[in-house]
Amino acid sequence: MKKINLKLYRGYANDQEVIIFGHIFRSYIPSDSTIENGRLSHAWAVIRMFRIKPISNTKVIFSLNGWEVSSKTTEDGYFRFNLPQRESLSSGWHTFKVRCQVDGQQLEESGELLKPYPGQLGIISDIDDTFLVSHSNRVFRKLYVMLFRNVNRRKIFDDVVDHYQALSRAGQDSNEASNAFFYVSSSEWNLYSFITRFTEIHQLPKAIIKLKDIKTGLADFLMTGRGNHDHKYIKIKDIITFYPHLDYVLLGDDSQHDPYLYERVSKHFPLNVKAIYIRQTGRRPKKKVEKVLRNIQDLNVETCYCRGSQEAIDHSQRIGVV
Repeated sequence: MKKINLKLYRGYANDQEVIIFGHIFRSYIPSDSTIENGRLSHAWAVIRMFRIKPISNTKVIFSLNGWEVSSKTTEDGYFRFNLPQRESLSSGWHTFKVRCQVDGQQLEESGELLKPYPGQLGIISDIDDTFLVSHSNRVFRKLYVMLFRNVNRRKIFDDVVDHYQALSRAGQDSNEASNAFFYVSSSEWNLYSFITRFTEIHQLPKAIIKLKDIKTGLADFLMTGRGNHDHKYIKIKDIITFYPHLDYVLLGDDSQHDPYLYERVSKHFPLNVKAIYIRQTGRRPKKKVEKVLRNIQDLNVETCYCRGSQEAIDHSQRIGVV
């Protein structure tokens, strides 16, 4: 029998607005610990993550500090609250709750939302082949790794954590305070638990995560992370528009569309993008990517096309980002 899932994602806020989002669906999705099991158990768990049935038009109730607001899910089981702040939130992470009732079953989950600390820097990073080794340009290799390597056996690029932690602390008065981090990917919401667990294991900065529309079948799994990437631009545009006072560092790789996407972002937000880092995934740099990065540099945006994160760290220190 399929379980009813109320899945919450990390929300975020500024001085005027609070944004909360999540999904409600039926699935055989296992507990998060199952993503750490052996190969066959892990493979079956990943496949089950994509065999879900969204629950539409279901009432959901958001609550925070005695404040309650209700809405309903869309056809894909998604819900999102864009709410004007009733009272000012302090900087940092806050706990909220969402509840719903499906088939007479009452569900309630707690989630987290971020009101960023005062600062000048926001960091937006891709996931696959930017910090998580994923083999995005080799379809069958990517699927094999997803199916048969659990979260503890997946690899992270060398020195990524040092670079990201340095960016997180840059310009802050306290080591505990951190710049706002956002992980934006073409992976689907189905993989949210895996991604959050991976970042926790490797002590990457805690971030708002924005992914692609949830998928509902095995065929969708076979195409995971592929297709149109315009949704990434829309999500990055929403972040920069929501926090327009920040300078942004964008991190990606050359395996898919990140250089061209970040060029588009730089053209549309010429005063917001401070630096762009692109990881070289092949043996040689790509001439098309080098051309795009030269064009971005003409927009007075610093760029670094690098094989390893130590080179990126050196660059960030040289231009005064960290």
